[in-house]
Amino acid sequence: MQMNAFFTRFKLPATPVLGLAALLFSVTACNNAVEQQDAATTTEPEPMETSMFYVGTYAKPEEESIFLYSLNSETGELKRVAGFKAGGNPSYLTLDTAGEHLYAVNETTNFEGKESGAVSAFAVGAEGKELTLLNQTSSGGGAPCHIWLAGENTVLVANYVGGNVSALPVQEDGQLGQPQVLQHKGTGPNAQRQEKPHAHYIAPSPDGEYSFAVDLGADKVFGYRLEAGKLTPNNPAVAYTSAPGSGPRHMAFHPSGKYAYLLHELNSTVTVLEYDAAKGTFTEAQTLTTLPEDAKDDNYPAAIKVSADGKFLYTSNRGHNSIAVFVVEQEGSQLKTVQHISTGGDWPRDFSLDPSGSILLVANERSNNITAFKVDKATGKLSATGQEAQVQKPVNLVFR
Repeated sequence: MQMNAFFTRFKLPATPVLGLAALLFSVTACNNAVEQQDAATTTEPEPMETSMFYVGTYAKPEEESIFLYSLNSETGELKRVAGFKAGGNPSYLTLDTAGEHLYAVNETTNFEGKESGAVSAFAVGAEGKELTLLNQTSSGGGAPCHIWLAGENTVLVANYVGGNVSALPVQEDGQLGQPQVLQHKGTGPNAQRQEKPHAHYIAPSPDGEYSFAVDLGADKVFGYRLEAGKLTPNNPAVAYTSAPGSGPRHMAFHPSGKYAYLLHELNSTVTVLEYDAAKGTFTEAQTLTTLPEDAKDDNYPAAIKVSADGKFLYTSNRGHNSIAVFVVEQEGSQLKTVQHISTGGDWPRDFSLDPSGSILLVANERSNNITAFKVDKATGKLSATGQEAQVQKPVNLVFR
């Protein structure tokens, strides 16, 4: 092609030098525009949100028994980070708000030659990747099965076999002092499970005015005041009496503090309770089953949790091996069942919602696995992610 024809085709000036310069400028400008467009439309992928949680288990004293795992809140992927030897059966755990100390019940019936379980205090180091035992002391009763840190200076414990509750002072260095023990009284019609009191849960009310202990053997919720690290029975001492033989096990409050939800192990029901904050008592607003209508398996509900926004409530069904999902209606006073979903394992003991509210994790005690479910934040319904972790006899899940 002749030079003039080249300039004519690209509509450039006929002067060769000026035409070539214009062509180069045009190509460079085009390339710069493309690069600017790519820079505007291409962004770095956002990092996956990861959270950490501890797993309490049933294990022998010489085995690793508390584990630290990471969770990808988008995919549900679980990864083991660390394992710790924490004594026998550190089933239930609680952390202080700073994440510097972890406390665990050792769910046994003999401690230092006495009929009691134990409570262990740990210092947490290296972003949770280290646990150092500070001290271990008596729980004040056999088979401690639930623990809660009230404020920052008192650990509350429910002793199942002992049928009592205890308050242990937290010292400045994080160690635990000796327990104050209060004995429950009462029985129920189930001769095998309610022959005496069996305290199964204790935790403060949202306003901190009271602490409530749920007793499966007595069919009662006992109320206490906690002052200067000491428990004192409220007046009235019984905050609520469940249906005979229902076996109340765990309780959860609505974020508003106006209602609580009481889970019954022996008849597979959940009861909505209206809370009288002035008296520290409850009255029944609604009771409904945790099972679908066609359920035929023997069933023993274990854990109950409310979503952080107060819109949904979840319970675990051992035997039916499912999570029941409820929509919370009328400001907390009513529940409506919306789903039952298999936990992908056997005997779902505890479960927990991750801090983002995106994932629900289930500890399947008998199948030795933790399974992950995606939470639909609009409906509360769950869907299996296919992600799981193999953990020997997992019991309790606590996020850092």
